[in-house]
Amino acid sequence: MYVTLSLCFLIFLQARLYSMSNVPEITSPLIPIGDSIEIIERYIAIDNVCAWPNLTKMPDGSLVATISNQPSHGRKLGDVECWSSLDGKFWQKAGTPAVHDPQTNRMNVAAGLSKSGELIVLASGWEVSGNPEIEENVKLIYVLRPWVSISKDHGKNWSVNKSGFPVAESGMTNFVPFGDILEAEDGSLRVIGYAQSLDKAINKVSMFRSDDNGRSWTMLAKISTGSGESALAKGHNETALYHLGNGEWIAAARRWRAGASLDLFRSTDDGKTWNIESELTQGRQHPAHIMQIKDGKLLLTYSNRISGKYGVAIKTSDDKGKSWSDEIILFSQDLYADIGYPSSVQMENGNIVTAYYASKVKNHDRYHMGTLTWKFK
Repeated sequence: MYVTLSLCFLIFLQARLYSMSNVPEITSPLIPIGDSIEIIERYIAIDNVCAWPNLTKMPDGSLVATISNQPSHGRKLGDVECWSSLDGKFWQKAGTPAVHDPQTNRMNVAAGLSKSGELIVLASGWEVSGNPEIEENVKLIYVLRPWVSISKDHGKNWSVNKSGFPVAESGMTNFVPFGDILEAEDGSLRVIGYAQSLDKAINKVSMFRSDDNGRSWTMLAKISTGSGESALAKGHNETALYHLGNGEWIAAARRWRAGASLDLFRSTDDGKTWNIESELTQGRQHPAHIMQIKDGKLLLTYSNRISGKYGVAIKTSDDKGKSWSDEIILFSQDLYADIGYPSSVQMENGNIVTAYYASKVKNHDRYHMGTLTWKFK
C-alpha cells in the first residue's frame, strides 16, 4: 500500500518541524509499507553514537539498550553504555558496563539476563594506534579479550570480571561476543563469540556456555570453522542465536565471504553439533536478530545494505525456521549510510520495538541509534 501524495506532503511538513533527538524522524515518505505491518512511530532515540544496539527486555517490562557510545565506526576511544527506556521512545543513560582503558575502545557486545534477572554484558573492542581526535589516522591494532560485566540494578552499577571469558585460540584473534545471551534447557547460559584468523583468511563462530549465572564462560562447540560446510563462505562471524526449546537451537550467521549473506545453522543436541540448513538472505543483508513473537512465529530482523535500499528488513517463520516468509521492508532509503544491526523486542501490548544504528538518514546527518515501533496487521 503506497502513501498518498497528500499524506506525504503532510508528513514532509511535520518532519521539517523536528530536528532534535527523541522526536519522530521521517525518511523518504514514498517508501511503500508492506501490507502485513504497520509502522507506528520512528525515533532518533540516542543521538551521536554509533551504537550497534542490543536490546534486553527486563523482568519489569522496561528496556535496556547496550551500545557503543562514540559516533565512529571504531576509530575513537569509547565505552560500552547501557540506556534504559519504559516505552522504546525516550531513553536515559543508566550506567557503563565497560569503561575503556587508554588507547582502546570497548564497542562489541553481547547482552542478556541471568536466571535471577541480573543484566549481563560481554564487551570486547580494539586497541588502536594514532590520534583518536583525527579518525583518519586511527588504526585498529588487535581485538581485546571480552570483559564480563554484571549489574543487579538494571544497568546502573556494574561488577567487572576481566578474565571471565576464554583467551584467544592459537592463530586467531580474541573472541568477539555478539547477540543475545540465552538460557538453555539445562539452566546454563549460552552466547555466541566469533574470531578471525590472524591472516584474515577465515572466520570461526563458537557457542559458549556459563554454569555460574554468566560470571565465567567456556567454549561448548564450534558452529562454523571455515572448512567443511562453511568452506565456501570462509567461515562466518556475527551470528544471531535463538533457543527453540528441547535442546534445539538455530543461528543466523553472517558469511565472511561469498556475498556476506546469512546462513541458517541448526543444532538438535543442545548446541553440541551444528549443520548449515539454508541461505536466509541475499548478499549484503546482514547481520540479524532472532526472537519469537506472541503468536508463536519466529521474527528475523536484519540489516539491508543493498544499494538504494539501505535500512532494515524482516522475515517470519511458523515452522521453527525451516521456511521463511517473503521479505518485508521495515524501512529503506536511497541515501547511502553505515546502517543496520537491528535488535527487536515485543512489548506487552504486542507492538514490536526495533533498534538499529545509522551514520545518517534523511534530515539527520549524524550517527545515532534509531528505533521503530511497529506491529503486524
